Amino acid sequence: MKWLNYHHLQYFWMAAREGSVSRASEELMVSQPTVSAQIKELERSLGEPLFERAGRGLALTEAGRVVYNYANEIFALGRELLEAMDRRPADRPLKLSVGILDVLPKSVVQLLLEPAMQLPQPVRLTCREDKVDRLLADLAAHRTDIVLSDSPIGIGVQVRGFNHLLGECGVTFFATAKLAARYRRGFPRSLDGAPLILPAEGTALRHELNLWFASSRIHPVVVSECDDGALITWFGRSGMGIFAVPSVVENEVRREQNLRVVGRTDQARERFYAISVEEKLKHPAVLAIWEAARRDIFQ
Repeated sequence: MKWLNYHHLQYFWMAAREGSVSRASEELMVSQPTVSAQIKELERSLGEPLFERAGRGLALTEAGRVVYNYANEIFALGRELLEAMDRRPADRPLKLSVGILDVLPKSVVQLLLEPAMQLPQPVRLTCREDKVDRLLADLAAHRTDIVLSDSPIGIGVQVRGFNHLLGECGVTFFATAKLAARYRRGFPRSLDGAPLILPAEGTALRHELNLWFASSRIHPVVVSECDDGALITWFGRSGMGIFAVPSVVENEVRREQNLRVVGRTDQARERFYAISVEEKLKHPAVLAIWEAARRDIFQ
């Protein structure tokens, strides 16, 4: 009778996901020869080559693609088993690990995560903020339960994930009291030539704002571009320029000292997603986040 060595399978799965043995060895924190040897053992036991050379990287053979798909399912089931055991007994803290896209405003993240912390069962929350590619790698490796993002997982990404839309909203423009008094009248035309602090190019909100500026024939003066939402707010408080936030957290930003509303638009939309490896959400804390977002936060 043949037995599958899951240790060998994990090394293969990591190399297939990362696209190279060197990156897999970094993730697994072992040497490259060790990874290669484990993969060779798996190929020998299955009787099929799983990789073929593709330039400087690796490509899956037809057999490799079959094994990779099964490996995804196997490790997903293993994670479900661990989660089920983590949730017993009921008085033990429920573990929730969340990957957070670094461009998301901290106020939105707090709003989304708050329902999970209000469950009757104690929750131990772990958050990691990073770029989307590294967050999705953590998700595929089952180091996180969900990823909070402002865009769905893209086509062609080598991670099997499912997008769960939490909600969407328009944007509100804020500035110091002095700048708001100057640019509030005639909004949005008043933004033409106004100093703006914008999210970095390539972010979902920046794309939405660019489209809205173009359709409205508005040409602001970009004084700063940041990929950190907290830094954008800090620059805004300092009086550097006007900045946009999702309207769902307008009340929270209003409480900031010396910040005033310049104007609002629903023509530039920001969307928020929970990305998981499960098509149907099962984790109680993740379900609490999704249900509160759909029912209350973005209603």
